[in-house]
Amino acid sequence: MLVILMDEQMLSPQQVCCNCLLANSKGLPRWHQGKLGCGLAISSLRSPEPQKAIRGDRDDYSQDRTNLPELYECQMGFRVAAID
Repeated sequence: MLVILMDEQMLSPQQVCCNCLLANSKGLPRWHQGKLGCGLAISSLRSPEPQKAIRGDRDDYSQDRTNLPELYECQMGFRVAAID
């Protein structure tokens, strides 16, 4: 399931993408074979090295991140995540 991530909330793509010119004919993000066709992958939350610029220099992020979703940014600037 795809979700749009805002500051402190998650929105369904139907709420955001229905008016987007880049959405498919159903008003949903162009999601094909695990990739967002109307945006680009941004930093992976699964990566072994977390972004220190965002999270600081703390070393307490060594927990397992294999179940975290990949993050994408659509061409309109929204952050999109695929969650199960």
